Amino acid sequence: MPTTQDDVTTALDLPWIRSQFPSFAETVNGHPAAYLDGPGGTQVPQRVIDAITGYLKHANANTCGSYLTSQRTNEIIAGARAAMADFFGCDADEVVFGFNMTSLTFAMSRAIGRDLGAGDEIAVTLLDHDANFAPWEALAEREVTIQQVAIREADCTLDMDDLARKINRRTRLVAVGYASNAVGTINPVKEVVRLAHAAGALAYIDAVHYAPHGPIDVRTLDCDFLVCSSYKFFGPHMGVLYGKREHLKGLRPYKVRANTNESPNRWEWGTLNHEGIAGITACVDYIADLGRKLRPSAVSRRSAILAAYDEIVKYERGLCERLLLGLRTMPGVKVYGISDPRRFQERCPTIALRAQGRTPLELATKLGERGFFTWDGNYYALNLTEQLDVEKDGGFLRIGLFHYNTVEEVDGLLAALREIVVG
Repeated sequence: MPTTQDDVTTALDLPWIRSQFPSFAETVNGHPAAYLDGPGGTQVPQRVIDAITGYLKHANANTCGSYLTSQRTNEIIAGARAAMADFFGCDADEVVFGFNMTSLTFAMSRAIGRDLGAGDEIAVTLLDHDANFAPWEALAEREVTIQQVAIREADCTLDMDDLARKINRRTRLVAVGYASNAVGTINPVKEVVRLAHAAGALAYIDAVHYAPHGPIDVRTLDCDFLVCSSYKFFGPHMGVLYGKREHLKGLRPYKVRANTNESPNRWEWGTLNHEGIAGITACVDYIADLGRKLRPSAVSRRSAILAAYDEIVKYERGLCERLLLGLRTMPGVKVYGISDPRRFQERCPTIALRAQGRTPLELATKLGERGFFTWDGNYYALNLTEQLDVEKDGGFLRIGLFHYNTVEEVDGLLAALREIVVG
């Protein structure tokens, strides 16, 4: 049934949701822990912990063996591919597992770079996490020209006019984030993909920060690659990549000779983190079960995932509005990024701020002592913090809201921050 927290109404069953996460029992100096650090890694449901330990108890083996636990491992990997296919809206053989988004992107950039050289161009953005910048910038060693797309500093959005100018007949790939992990901006990725394809270029989407906040449909986006990390959407520390089948088969990965040439396995080198892969299925099923509670008619896992995100988006937007309204009245506090409520569909509930007279580290430390977990620094969005001239003195304080957070946590954070900043 709908839950009302003052003026934020949601159909989410918040008591059930919070009961799924054992970490919410944590306290700090007598204060309940408020996890507002999710952009650096979300909390995980008990079912994810159980899936990981269950694998180690009952299926711990390498793949392709002629015995029970190896066969179980094969089945677990296949099940996780199917789960992520439902999450992305693709086919299971278009799903690749890796250590994290960064390592997957470096691997893909090296493979794509084998066929590039002088005269070829790649477009990257100054809004992105460095994991979707540095791997492509490294191809300058092959005399590839790297075009850097500017941002609009006033609202920390991508300069789409500059992007259009920098995509041309020499462009071979456009790399862009779905959402900024620092300031929360959601980029118009469908339009970015369209511009890339119109020039005959590939489109590579970093969805790490967007994945817990909104539904992903790679078919609708028509992107060539999309990559994320499951520890950002309630799972274990692993990376997952979607690649169009023709690209996964056609590109030439650097790999060991004994590894199969079959796709997608040809992109997965060495022994994978099998227990983590078991946890990936569990975190996707958590989101699907949340959707089934909201919409019992959702028969398929994909439809249940979409039902969950329908309500997650609405609820998180309400929390974000409440937080930004409170920050707006706080003397000496500057919020970076989109702050107009009429444009909140263009942002995630991730807030970057600075407070006059306090470093981000000082703010995060004092909030942490009160049980409010936040991040300080640049979050590897180094180009952004340098351009906004905050890198030299600590970057931002980042507050990340998720569907498991509450109005009480938002209000408590605002009160604590006001006490620290204003006194």
